[in-house]
Amino acid sequence: MGKSLILYLSLIFVPLTGYSQATIDCESQTVRDSLLEMYSQKAWKFGYNHPSWIASWDSLIAICPNIAEAYREKAIPFLKSGAYANAFELEDKAVELDPKSWLPYRGFLHCIFTKNYEKALADFDAAENLTPGASVMDHTYSFFKGLSYLGLSNLPMAEQSFIRDIEQQRKGTGNDVHFNSLLYLGIVRLEMKKFEMAEKDLRACISYYAQLPEANYYLAMTLKATGNPDAEAYFNKAKQYCQQGYKMNEDNEVYVNYPRQISLAEIEAK
Repeated sequence: MGKSLILYLSLIFVPLTGYSQATIDCESQTVRDSLLEMYSQKAWKFGYNHPSWIASWDSLIAICPNIAEAYREKAIPFLKSGAYANAFELEDKAVELDPKSWLPYRGFLHCIFTKNYEKALADFDAAENLTPGASVMDHTYSFFKGLSYLGLSNLPMAEQSFIRDIEQQRKGTGNDVHFNSLLYLGIVRLEMKKFEMAEKDLRACISYYAQLPEANYYLAMTLKATGNPDAEAYFNKAKQYCQQGYKMNEDNEVYVNYPRQISLAEIEAK
C-alpha cells in the first residue's frame, strides 16, 4: 500500500479540519485498502479487548460504510465474549458487502461457535458455488460440512464429507492430510460401528500427531468395542496427554469447544 496515500488520508482525517466524507472515494479499492491498513494499525495499538477497538472501526465505517473487513474486525470482541447476536449482525454485513471473502468464514462461525449446523451447511454450499475447492481457517469447506453433518447425526453425509475433505487435501499436497480430518473420519466411522475402518483412520491420525488426546481416546473406544485389550493403554495415553496440555491445535479452540472434543473428566469416566 502506498505510504503517500496513507499519509494523505491520515492528514485529512485530523479532527476539525472540515473535510467531509465526500472527500474520499469509497468506490476506489486503493483508497479502501489504504483506509483499512490505517485503521487496522490504529485498532491494534489498543487490541480487541479495549473499547477503542470498536471505536476505531466505527470511525472507519462512518467514513466508508462499504468496507466489509471493518465489520468483520469490529465483530471480533463480540465473538470472543460470546455476544453472538452482536457479532453476527456485523458478520452478516460483511457477507452482504463481500460474500466471496466472508461467506465461508461465517459458515465456520456457525459451525464452530454457535453450532447452528443448518446455517453452516447453507453457507458452505453457497461458498462452494462461489469458490469451488477453496478452504477457510486451515480446512476445506468439506471439513466443516463434515462437522456439521456429524452435529446433525447424519453420519453417512459426514463420512462422505470427510472423505472429500481428505481427497481434496491429497490433490493439493500429495499424501499430507490434516490430522483432525483423520480424527473426525475415525470418529464418524466409530459411531457408524465401522470399527476396522475407524481403527485405521485413528491410527493414521496418531501417526501425524501421537499426543492428540482425542485420537488416543477414540482409538481406545474403538478397541474396547471390539474387545481388544490394548484399549486400556490408549485410554492411559489419552489421560497422560490431556494432563500434559496437548490440544487439537485448532484456531479459536481457547474460546469454544470443537465437536466431540474431550475433557479429562470424560477420559476418567470411560
